[in-house]
Amino acid sequence: MIPVPLSYALPDSSATDALGAGLARTFPGAAIGATVYLRGELGSGKTTCARSMLHALGITATVRSPTYTLVDTYSVSGLTCVHVDLYRLQSPAEVEELGLRDLTGPGYVMLIEWPENGGRAVPPPDLILQLQYAGEARSAAIGAGSEDGRSWISKLAIDTSLAAYVSNMT
Repeated sequence: MIPVPLSYALPDSSATDALGAGLARTFPGAAIGATVYLRGELGSGKTTCARSMLHALGITATVRSPTYTLVDTYSVSGLTCVHVDLYRLQSPAEVEELGLRDLTGPGYVMLIEWPENGGRAVPPPDLILQLQYAGEARSAAIGAGSEDGRSWISKLAIDTSLAAYVSNMT
């Protein structure tokens, strides 16, 4: 991972929504595409953040956790959004069967919940979002997995729209 950590205090679900919207506002764009790892315990806000990001990118459909479907895809304005949940998978071989690597690169944004369950079968991340409990609230730590991710974090760090909802802890 390329070290460019960014940390936020997320006092409530609206702050997690704001973070997702901030990720969408600062997204590098369809010409580059991106893969985002969403890590954290059950209930830490992975799906909430993903849903908010997808809606802010323009997805109008209902966005649910793809825990049982494993992969949900959405299209908007020349961008294919892929939401993946690997929680129930037991081995990287099961992940290989999903063909995730075919759904990355320019024109795609892939959000992967529980990427650690996929081992090397999971495409490498541009951005790594770690959500965790902080008492009754949550916190988020964001790191880069690529130069594109590093650039994305730099844009997110100066996104003033987040300030009303989250506290930058970095």
